[in-house]
Amino acid sequence: MRWELVYRATVYIAEEAGAALRRSALSPNIRERMDHSVAVLDAEGRIVAQAEHIPVHLGSFRVGVGRLLEALEREGIELGPGDAALVNDPYIAGTHLNDVMLLSPIHWRGRIVGYVVNKAHHVDVGGPVPGSINPWARTMHEEGVVMPPLKAVEGGQVRRDLLAVWLANVRDPATALGDLNAQLAANVVGTRRIAELLERYGEEVLEAWDSAIDYGRRLSLLALAGWPRGTFEAEDHLEWGEGLLPIRVKVSVRDDGVTLDFAGSAHQVEGPLNAVFGVTYSAAAFPVRCLLGSDVPTNEGFYSVVQVAAPEGTIVNPRRPAAVSGGNLETSQRIADAVFRALAAAMPERVPAAGSGTMANIMIGGVWRDSSWSYYETVGGGTGGRPGKDGVSGVHVNMTNTMNTPIEVVELAYPLLFTRYMVREGSGGRGRWRGGDGIIRSFKALAPMRLALLADRFKVGPWGLMGGEPGSPGRAYVVRASGERVELAGKAVLDLYPGDEFVLETPGGGGWGVPHG
Repeated sequence: MRWELVYRATVYIAEEAGAALRRSALSPNIRERMDHSVAVLDAEGRIVAQAEHIPVHLGSFRVGVGRLLEALEREGIELGPGDAALVNDPYIAGTHLNDVMLLSPIHWRGRIVGYVVNKAHHVDVGGPVPGSINPWARTMHEEGVVMPPLKAVEGGQVRRDLLAVWLANVRDPATALGDLNAQLAANVVGTRRIAELLERYGEEVLEAWDSAIDYGRRLSLLALAGWPRGTFEAEDHLEWGEGLLPIRVKVSVRDDGVTLDFAGSAHQVEGPLNAVFGVTYSAAAFPVRCLLGSDVPTNEGFYSVVQVAAPEGTIVNPRRPAAVSGGNLETSQRIADAVFRALAAAMPERVPAAGSGTMANIMIGGVWRDSSWSYYETVGGGTGGRPGKDGVSGVHVNMTNTMNTPIEVVELAYPLLFTRYMVREGSGGRGRWRGGDGIIRSFKALAPMRLALLADRFKVGPWGLMGGEPGSPGRAYVVRASGERVELAGKAVLDLYPGDEFVLETPGGGGWGVPHG
């Protein structure tokens, strides 16, 4: 099975390109949290192989690359050797403005035979709030700079005019330039390695990619053969203002695949919780992929058996130019939770209780030592209890796959002094197998700054399963230097001054099974 050797080499190339991106990046968000993803695609834009990076990025490539290629063709933009296209428009790239997508063609014997694509979360892309994730944005234009599909590199040379426009609109241009250069380097590594593979194996590489996709589909259908047939429904909720926004899903399992229909979900809102279709597709496919088993390749073969229907104008498929930064972060989590809950009705012995259900996004920035700065992090929580095991404490759950940023790295670079970083003991829900605990993370401001918080599960804790109890909801507050305590909602923007302490307590996961005693 020589095709498998070539396919595994392609997967390794995606991993190697991702490692190059991480090691070259300047921001802690990419270098430490690993908020980036890489995939290799064939000439048709089908995903051949992807590294094990960020779930919400990876599934969105299927939507984003297709739309990018269509846009380039529509605009008459051709990608020659050494070229690269850049886009961050969420309605094309498939996530949110912070995720800059870079696509490089693989040329061989006078034609394009594939692409290397990566996404990296840039800490700041402009807009009124440091970190560009604005809890009060009503349109994407209140979130940051929108870059349409453009040729960012021509013949191996970066377009300086485009770069100048980009850097003039972000708060920390040095960091933005460093991260963009890391993305360019990653695609150079990926395209060169694929070229080496083509020189060694020739047309067999392209045949191997077709075989890998076919194998992925056959293996996915084989795994699905053990699932109960039928339609399974569930509902979960996002917190917005004083109310809750429903996410409803019907999961239909058939012999030829799985269809997930989100009819009945909330209408799009004048806020950042709208999820573009790329996010919805990714978040809907993720639970299906998790429950299929580890041997299924995550390529177009798998994705071809997962169909998603999301009515236009809803929170899971908004109309342009609705704000969408939080859709990528928080709504993606709730979509995954809703799908897991629906599938729990079909396979209760395989589905865990709900995890923390929030990426708990913190965005901070200001002017310090005569320079603008911007910092972004997400904070982990608890996973849900599982049949046979307790949940895991203090980790990122479901649609994020990042690390928690080391406090030493943050303190070296920014005017922040961490006061606590510990497990939030007892926050996991009780059950026969209890939920994992969340995290307490707090810091003091050493200079004036603006902070934005975008989090969820602050009103209703993550649900338990099979009689398990819910996990504790999250909470956040500020202790002013004067001693005054200010409680915060899950979506907030406020100014901090030297000596003010911000405290975040993330949710624990739900419990699984009736508790003992």
